[in-house]
Amino acid sequence: MNRTAGFFLCCILSVIWGNIVFAQDYNPIPVAMPSLQFAPDARGGGMGDIGAATMPDAYSQHWNAAKYPFISTQSGVAFSYTPWLSKLVSDIHLLYASGYWKPGNDNLDAVSASLRYFSLGNIDIADMNGKFWQTVSPHEFALDLAYSRRLSETFAGAVTLRYIRADYSTGDNETTPGNAFAADLAGYNESYLYLGHTEMLLGLGFNLSNIGTKISYDGGTNSNFLPTNMRLGVSLGYPISKDHTLSFSADLNKLLVPTPQLAMEGETAEEAQQRIDDYQGVSSIEGIFKSFGDAPGGLKEELQEIMWSVGMEYTYLNQFSVRTGYYHEAEYKGNRRYFTFGAGFRMKTFQVDAAYLISTAQTNPLDQTLRLSLGFDIEGIRNLLQ
Repeated sequence: MNRTAGFFLCCILSVIWGNIVFAQDYNPIPVAMPSLQFAPDARGGGMGDIGAATMPDAYSQHWNAAKYPFISTQSGVAFSYTPWLSKLVSDIHLLYASGYWKPGNDNLDAVSASLRYFSLGNIDIADMNGKFWQTVSPHEFALDLAYSRRLSETFAGAVTLRYIRADYSTGDNETTPGNAFAADLAGYNESYLYLGHTEMLLGLGFNLSNIGTKISYDGGTNSNFLPTNMRLGVSLGYPISKDHTLSFSADLNKLLVPTPQLAMEGETAEEAQQRIDDYQGVSSIEGIFKSFGDAPGGLKEELQEIMWSVGMEYTYLNQFSVRTGYYHEAEYKGNRRYFTFGAGFRMKTFQVDAAYLISTAQTNPLDQTLRLSLGFDIEGIRNLLQ
């Protein structure tokens, strides 16, 4: 990536990574650190970016850490790689690692952590005369730690603490690295129900993520909202036979961030600046409550701010899986709309997953991109080596 303008292009794409619709009433919700929203793993990515209530796995840290107490293994780690804008450049990517450990034999609690690194590549910066000045590597980084525990036979809760850092520095005094802290509150319920004579597994989950401070890239002069988000999910596992299982899942997402107020006809420069200052002055906690009823278009626009996704997974012998899903975001709120496809293979000690995205809108940074994930069962590896 060898261009000065590339830095600004990447920042714009990282702030609103969906498709831009040039219309007067286009009113997406701007957030900092948008990479915190990106689906990091190929399993959830293969089902339309779903994970609030799907069966627990090593990738659960991003979707819902409360699922870990229900996982069948004692410990595990997982790694994922997702290229970004792969049709244009080769050095923009998301790297993700997660792991969990269940300290007791009673399967009541779990400790988990993850590391997320989103690189915007190496960018050559030129001076005022167009001569090479220096190379910078803007990036976004997040490290989190979670504790989850079963509170009943079917329900578990989790708390996640997160440190966030974004560095878009270009070597001048106008841009500084931004730091923030956030927390997630999550819950997951796993129970069985009967449809006729068939016993099915029902999963229900929620995750309130990135509740925390704002982040600033200019030393505190201006601050930006983190992508505080409410995710609700449901999943139903249907055993077709002893060897075949089919599951259906759905997630709803809503950013808990205030909606920008659109410019009014005849608005003066002073009024416009006051409108911007009022938006900037909203605290992150106040913004959570305002986000449910501040859309300029009223209830219709509030409903447009809800993103939804549906997915399906077929599993054979609990080893081989194929997946598909669809993700939908309103046209004037980001316009992310795409189908996903995926597959996975699991052995006693590891699992590998892949996902492929096909956008139904004009542009998408992940369109026709293959993402990969690899997970390991630590206990299985230990037993294999003995």
